[in-house]
Amino acid sequence: MTLSVLKFSSEDCGLCHKMAFYDQKVAEELGLEFIDIKMQDTATYRKYRQILLKQYPGKSEMGWPTYLVCEAPDQPEFKIVGEVKGGHPKGEFRARLQAILG
Repeated sequence: MTLSVLKFSSEDCGLCHKMAFYDQKVAEELGLEFIDIKMQDTATYRKYRQILLKQYPGKSEMGWPTYLVCEAPDQPEFKIVGEVKGGHPKGEFRARLQAILG
């Protein structure tokens, strides 16, 4: 079973941009598929919107960026196994993802 990290972010978010320097690399080093979803990319956002809305129905409590670790994100029976919300230094981001993986 391959897990994926879905990064929900905005092109206008400075923290999202800062995290982009290492978030994908860290996720892939941990054996996770990385899917970058910018809210301005309508087609990609629509494809994964149901996952974000399951975790944050009103989107009001999500952080920028929000990373959802999912099983089968392209399937109707997707499963959210964890999340990392907001920006973190590289080492802390890695530790938070590792904690989700067990």
